[in-house]
Amino acid sequence: MDETAARVEPPNLAQLAARNSNAVRRRAAQKAAAKPNSTRAAGAGGSSNTMMRLYTDDSRGLSVDPVVVLVLSISFVFSVVLLHVGSKLARFFIK
Repeated sequence: MDETAARVEPPNLAQLAARNSNAVRRRAAQKAAAKPNSTRAAGAGGSSNTMMRLYTDDSRGLSVDPVVVLVLSISFVFSVVLLHVGSKLARFFIK
């Protein structure tokens, strides 16, 4: 057997560690560059995981259409205004 073929050098662990750490640092820098720097920037470019969970069928609890909530809230405000006007008219006619 040939002496050079039988003698295999072990890998240099320091070089392998340095190469892997550079790759990890590079990957971390790319992830950091992709993340927004503020919560305002995060909302502008997309939505967060918690906001998306509010509008999916996977969320627990009562799911109500936003149009229904809008109509009910406007009708509540309108009924309060009508009650105020009715009380003023009743006070005027009772005197």
